[in-house]
Amino acid sequence: MSFTPILAAETIGKSFGSRQILKSASLWLQPRTITVLVGRNGQGKSTLFKIACGLLRPDYGIVRFREERFTSARLPRMARRGLFFLPERSLLSHGFTLQAHLQAVAFHAGDRGTATAVEWLDIGHLLDRYPHTLSGGERRRAELAMAVARRPDCLLADEPFLSIMPKDAEVLSDVFRRLAAEGCAIGISGHEVPTLFDLADDVAWMTAGTTHALGTPAQARVHDQFCREYLGPGEFR
Repeated sequence: MSFTPILAAETIGKSFGSRQILKSASLWLQPRTITVLVGRNGQGKSTLFKIACGLLRPDYGIVRFREERFTSARLPRMARRGLFFLPERSLLSHGFTLQAHLQAVAFHAGDRGTATAVEWLDIGHLLDRYPHTLSGGERRRAELAMAVARRPDCLLADEPFLSIMPKDAEVLSDVFRRLAAEGCAIGISGHEVPTLFDLADDVAWMTAGTTHALGTPAQARVHDQFCREYLGPGEFR
């Protein structure tokens, strides 16, 4: 089935010194679709996401966001046009309460979704707290609330389920689904296969510096090479 992605990073290459991380990696995100990117540590998932959102410059390849084509994208420009990047590391400042963070989003981007963010992420009781006082799951919910408050058209979330409790993962999954249902194009990286496959519409696998579009989670589970090299036999017990 053909589609026009809102965000596309195509045939991306990137080296750090003598080490080539990406050789020919691609990522396509379309509205109302959740695409998950899986792969072993060090394969370049975060690097591809950072290039796709304009935080890193690729050695070669093209990034397209909406109708614009970039050889070197820039996050501020893309953010103004509806992209939100949720990094693996916290994007919250320790010097401000969560309420102050949301007020800053409302001031700069318009108060389009603050109340929705607070409700969806169940953070009303955390608004007077500072980020360093939150648990890992609470902080992740607060960070995703920042994205919801912006009402993005495209969201890249790098390892959002890392080291959080199942109840927090449930909340995040529900919010990702709500955003997709409203039209957002979503890309999520991670290793938590049961959680990610339950959430995904499409699966991409990163290995040896490139990406493989595997299709739906059901199709990914019967992809021979993917099962042998990444999932392993335990996934089918």
